[in-house]
Amino acid sequence: MDNDAYGHVNNVVYYSWFDTAVNAHLIEHGVLDIHAGAVIGLVVETHCNYFSPLAFPQTVDAGIRVSRLGSSSVRYEIGLFAQGEPLTAASGHFIHVYVDRHSRRPVALPSNLKSVLEQLL
Repeated sequence: MDNDAYGHVNNVVYYSWFDTAVNAHLIEHGVLDIHAGAVIGLVVETHCNYFSPLAFPQTVDAGIRVSRLGSSSVRYEIGLFAQGEPLTAASGHFIHVYVDRHSRRPVALPSNLKSVLEQLL
């Protein structure tokens, strides 16, 4: 996913970084098992604003927070920064609805997941 023809990382990659930042946080805190967990988060909405380009080989830092915590859904807000820069190169959000892995029906947030998410409010 190196630079595109315009000399910067293509806009679709930013969404991948959003997803990676959130999932990495949840995995590191032991509340997401992407292979065998009974509950998974499905993205139902996403948005990104771009302020300045990012390009390989820059190191990109991501900051995440939770702006809304529902009974089965979460709105994550993410800021992407060129390493060492105080202003975001891009910011956005996405909403996960947490569902049963097999039925794909919404379920209440498991208590351990909710506890980790509350720390990001």
